[in-house]
Amino acid sequence: MSRKSKHASSGASPSGSGESITKRASSFLVWMILLLVLLGLGGYGVTNFGGSVRTIGTVGKTEISTREYQRTLRRELRAYEAQVGHPVTLAEATAQVGLDRAVQSRLITTAALDDEAARLGISISDKTLRKDILDVPAFKNPNGKFDREAYKLALQQNGLSEADYEKILRRETSRTLLQGAIVGGITAPRAIADTFVNYVGERRDFSWVRLGQKNLSAPIPKPTDAELTAYYQAHTADFTLPEMKRITYVQLTPDMIQDTIKIDDAQLRKIYQSRISEFKVPERRLVERLVYPTEAEAKAARAKLDAGTASFEDLVAARGLKLSDIDLGKVTFDALGDAAPKVFGLDKPGVVGPLPSSLGPALFRLNAILPAQETSFADARPQLLAEAQLEQARRDISAKISDIEDMLAGGATLEDIAKETDLTLGQIDWWDGLGEGIATYDGFRKAAKKVQKGDFPEVDTLSDGGIFALRLDKNLAPRVQPIDKVMPKVIAGWENQKTEEALQTLAEQLAPQFQMGRDLTTLGLDVTLEKDIKRNDFINGTPPDFLKTVFAMKKGEVKTVKGFGAVILVRLDNILPPAKDDPATARMRVALATQLRQSIAQDVFAAYAGALTAKAGVTLNQAAINAVNAQFP
Repeated sequence: MSRKSKHASSGASPSGSGESITKRASSFLVWMILLLVLLGLGGYGVTNFGGSVRTIGTVGKTEISTREYQRTLRRELRAYEAQVGHPVTLAEATAQVGLDRAVQSRLITTAALDDEAARLGISISDKTLRKDILDVPAFKNPNGKFDREAYKLALQQNGLSEADYEKILRRETSRTLLQGAIVGGITAPRAIADTFVNYVGERRDFSWVRLGQKNLSAPIPKPTDAELTAYYQAHTADFTLPEMKRITYVQLTPDMIQDTIKIDDAQLRKIYQSRISEFKVPERRLVERLVYPTEAEAKAARAKLDAGTASFEDLVAARGLKLSDIDLGKVTFDALGDAAPKVFGLDKPGVVGPLPSSLGPALFRLNAILPAQETSFADARPQLLAEAQLEQARRDISAKISDIEDMLAGGATLEDIAKETDLTLGQIDWWDGLGEGIATYDGFRKAAKKVQKGDFPEVDTLSDGGIFALRLDKNLAPRVQPIDKVMPKVIAGWENQKTEEALQTLAEQLAPQFQMGRDLTTLGLDVTLEKDIKRNDFINGTPPDFLKTVFAMKKGEVKTVKGFGAVILVRLDNILPPAKDDPATARMRVALATQLRQSIAQDVFAAYAGALTAKAGVTLNQAAINAVNAQFP
């Protein structure tokens, strides 16, 4: 028995050993697979795998933490959402403006500066750090003193420990010191600022004459058919229709059905009573109130007014105020409190007081009396009826939208809609710039601009409460209109051209006399003198580029400028530098110098930061970046 048992035992031994090897092999394979999974996902386990990956990269010896990248990315995403006015995913912001790359670039620059500051040994003392923390308003209590609990809470809400925050603060201060050392001493070259100021602020004196059709000695002769045809052929662009969309549409607006809506008088009377303040306006006064700290000061001011040694405006100015500061506008009896009997007791404009007010003793000036106004129901009825009908029409139209959408979804055409409903059918050759008919509605213009061939008609709304749906029938290429259809425009264009040619000839004849200083008023012409004109001024009656021409002229030069069916003859009389005593010029010089300094400083700093980054070297962990990005919705 024992031998058999021993044999059996020994016989089982190979099998058991094989099973053990198999188990160990299986266990080994499982661990290998898990290890490979962990290695594969290691870059994605910023938070889910114990935070083993703490940086997205380094610049020199300075790390860019995943937490800092995540926090900056979230802040910039929120700012972008505020800019566009609606929620945006990180993927959308990345596609639209490259948000993630912009954040990475900014953090790389910051890390390069931190790395250089550390290399140079730039830092701040504990005393300075403590002062900076104590000065942060968010860490203070209502009494203005530092509150440690508020400090801890603010850091917790931002996912920071005290050590993290103090480290960030040290880095930011050191970085600021480094930036200040780089750009702090930069100034704008005075010659550049002077050049800009001289260009913008210099002035011109000139004389000009506007020559129009009335100045011609003879009228323009009537054109022949040959001349009109030649003009038409030479100016076909003026008679070419733009690219258009031929659109079929249906529409229904409140005014189209307003007259069909019945509103009974009981409903109108109810509306009248609900808006009674519009139709029964009590007597009002236009009043100004000048308040004084004490009764004695108010009486002293009134004494000056009565003695004629000061006007009411003088009293207002003496209080450091403007008339707009004391204007109460249109006020009723009840609005003036205890002062009302005296103010409303006046039967003409004048000053009363001192009288009590909610702000202290005051002088009240009455400027006008506005009598009570009452509009009876009978007089108000037409207005109320029209408004009620329009409002009911809007509601009725709104209620139709669902049914029309169902009809369109069921395969009904716009023609079917027009036959079976109140909507009217129309067609328009629309182009971007057309402003007549249904194209006066912004909603229709936007829909017409977007519609493409084959688009399914959809119900849309108009600004007045109306509705419409449209269909693009065909795109119309630009095309020249036949001469017989545009003949009035051809005649007008030809006449304008011939008039300008005749005026140009007249101007050229007058130019030598004008240049020699002859007074053209002796020829019956109106000469206008302009003084101290700047580039950004505007001269009424001249074309937009008129002053550009004037400022390009030499002193004493005469030129002609065409515009608005006339020819202008202009002579430059004087070239003047910017006015030295002009406050606007001084402000412009300071502003230009500041802008130039900032622009140069930005360029210098960008070049410096780029050099630091290149010198230190940048290493990015794309897997860690992807892991942080994946945590955003």
